[in-house]
Amino acid sequence: MIALIDYGAGNLRSVHNALHAAGATDVIVTADPEVVAKADRVVLPGVGAFRACIEPLRAISGMEAAMREAVFTHGRPFLGICVGMQLLADAGEEFGRHEGLGWIGGTVRRIEPTDDTIKVPHMGWNDVVPARARALVEPGEAYFLHSYHFEVADADDVVATTYHGAPLTAAVGRDTILGVQFHPEKSQAYGLATLARFLAWKP
Repeated sequence: MIALIDYGAGNLRSVHNALHAAGATDVIVTADPEVVAKADRVVLPGVGAFRACIEPLRAISGMEAAMREAVFTHGRPFLGICVGMQLLADAGEEFGRHEGLGWIGGTVRRIEPTDDTIKVPHMGWNDVVPARARALVEPGEAYFLHSYHFEVADADDVVATTYHGAPLTAAVGRDTILGVQFHPEKSQAYGLATLARFLAWKP
């Protein structure tokens, strides 16, 4: 069973449909920590600002503990999408500094344009370049929409990068955790292939 966490800040319908299109048959949209703790896989979507996501997630009593139980106690595969990836950081600096989940060391900071040709937000299709071989994230083009980026503390946790005036983190990972800055549900065949690899992943 795949738990797609509903905390009021994710693109749930699109992600749900994309997971099914990628081959999932047992996706449950849930705000129940008990369901999340027992899930075989956990997906955390996220749209909007860091604060607007972390606060309602933490407002669900027991949800953060359930996520940790699923991932760290039971070793279940976890996927964070867009802001769902950013929440893995130690902190985010959007609308003040806010504590993240602290699963992947680093800070989410605003993209600073290097010249006038670099627009913020970073929006549209861009290359995804894996940082190491045999990663869940393969080379290709994906759809991005973000004004803040994840500055990862340990380069070993960077799974892939993209380029928007400077290298930006496109995906992070460690153990059974994967996070992608791009939107697989909006990335057509590339996105569905990424989700299919996550669904088949046996870390």
